[in-house]
Amino acid sequence: MPTPPAPPLFTWEFAADPYPAYAWLREHAPVHRTALPSGVEAWLVTRYADARQALADQRLSKNPVHHAEGAHGKGKVGIPGERSANLMTHLLNIDPPDHTRLRRLVSKAFTPRRVAEFAPRVRELTDQLIDAFAGKGEADLIHEFAFPLPIYAICDMLGVPREDQDDFRDWAGMMIRHGGGPRGGVARSVKKMRGYLTELIHRKREDLGEDLISGLIRASDHGEHLTEDEAAAMAFILLFAGFETTVNLIGNGTYALLRNPGQRERLQRALREGEESLLATGVEELLRYDGPVELATWRFATRDLTLGGQRIAEGDPVLVVLAAADRDPERFADPDTLDLARRDNQHLGYGHGIHYCLGAPLARLEGQVALATLLRRLPDLHLAAEPEDLRWRGGLIMRGLRTLPVAFTPAPPAA
Repeated sequence: MPTPPAPPLFTWEFAADPYPAYAWLREHAPVHRTALPSGVEAWLVTRYADARQALADQRLSKNPVHHAEGAHGKGKVGIPGERSANLMTHLLNIDPPDHTRLRRLVSKAFTPRRVAEFAPRVRELTDQLIDAFAGKGEADLIHEFAFPLPIYAICDMLGVPREDQDDFRDWAGMMIRHGGGPRGGVARSVKKMRGYLTELIHRKREDLGEDLISGLIRASDHGEHLTEDEAAAMAFILLFAGFETTVNLIGNGTYALLRNPGQRERLQRALREGEESLLATGVEELLRYDGPVELATWRFATRDLTLGGQRIAEGDPVLVVLAAADRDPERFADPDTLDLARRDNQHLGYGHGIHYCLGAPLARLEGQVALATLLRRLPDLHLAAEPEDLRWRGGLIMRGLRTLPVAFTPAPPAA
């Protein structure tokens, strides 16, 4: 039998449900060269074993300087505007030894203890946001809940004054609205954010506090500190990478629970009975099943290499498709089934290797608190639109809904 033609990629229909196309690629073309919507050609890696190898392969650089295309092509990879705003020196764009040094310094400020101490503030924010719409009996969970929660949380953690946080919300909203369209809108927001962060870092140097930016300034290793550009780039990427991933974790996760009522009821029952373990495994399963990051950020071959049987030339971009790898039947039993109690769940939603997501503990905390509080306070939460009428944002890296209209019995404010 001849191999059926490859399914179309990166259409609106594909964005709504990419998993059948990824299943075809895993079976017929697990390392597949394709033209992206930007015109850049890249290799897509879709099988779990190949994906895990690629994420840790030091021959695949994170630094766009290794891209074979010229300056015009380089402008189409990475975060729009980060190059012109002098924000390139963050963990997503560098390799060892610079990556090792920066990660070690940043880890001194962004500790598990700091995240754990932040839990009460996340719960407070979650209840405040739900209070704002609980009495109406309806809401758009993306714009009224999933989007503002991580923005305000990461701003608080960074030390952005409360009176300035709505500016960050506006800039972040521009990034989400234009993530799949013209890059200019995102670049303008990045430039504004860069200017603000530079000013904030100057103010923090004069009056260090206990916030994350103060921690970045204070962090040192054998007398070596972050430069001002490095501190600004790290604050920027913690914000940029920390908010949209959590927006999508909450949005995609809630949507998956609403589409799988048996699993949702199972989780609600566990929460009523005080059994928190299902919440922890459940968030990991939601990350695997329909995670917030569809493709890992860009990598570039520093030499000719072979991956999944394909010859990849020096300078070629490589994109690891986390959404495809995390549904590989060679790695996960019944991969297209949502199982909140799944134990053997070494998903790649936070990456793998030296670039494993530094903010994973914060994302887990926000996801667990947001979903548990929603299900406890709005127990009859249900979709207020047909699934086929929902629209997904058309970006390349992230996967998330534009809106998530829901209805529920009006509820009182939190006690």
